[in-house]
Amino acid sequence: MSARIRVMLADDHAVVRAGYRFLLENVQDIDVVAEAASGEEALAQFEAVQPDILVIDLTMPGIGGMEAIRRLRATHPEARILVFSMHENAALVEHALQQGVAGYISKNSSPESLVTAVRRIAAGHMYIDSELAQSLVVQQSRGPREVLSGLSPREIQILRLFAEARGVEEIAESLSLSTKTIANYLTQIKDKLNVSSSAELVRLAISKGLVTL
Repeated sequence: MSARIRVMLADDHAVVRAGYRFLLENVQDIDVVAEAASGEEALAQFEAVQPDILVIDLTMPGIGGMEAIRRLRATHPEARILVFSMHENAALVEHALQQGVAGYISKNSSPESLVTAVRRIAAGHMYIDSELAQSLVVQQSRGPREVLSGLSPREIQILRLFAEARGVEEIAESLSLSTKTIANYLTQIKDKLNVSSSAELVRLAISKGLVTL
């Protein structure tokens, strides 16, 4: 790695990216080398610039941040990724960690947390927001009693996309799966969560913090 940490930002809000860039470039050891506004653009830009660290949001147009992370880790298992998101749900944090991210912080964290996280990850460590880490420990201690604990990472991903008002066809296209497969997943999710309607499924996802309104 070079003396300065090369960071790429992926967030669909230009104003947010500008704020990140100002914050990170205001320190001597970090350079922002690329930006992306969607999951697909994040994959393309990562290939083009090969940053030391990718800072990425989860809610973005197209395939979204989580699927971008999954695809990136499949082709670049060495990639160091920091999730910087409004989503503070422990199940979603665990899902991201299962995908191999090196860190996860909330957008409600102090600005200094982003700089600290980037530096820690660049040094080869993991970094999780202290409050999120505590929530994660609490969830894991609950075991099977946690309502979302029985869902696989893929099922959580599809549930979150569905709760964001994305249709079956849109979800299928973004994840490169068939509409039948997505429909089957949604049926399985309803069965596992013991809900009977799509509206109830969306309400449950919102109540568990998988989406923000």
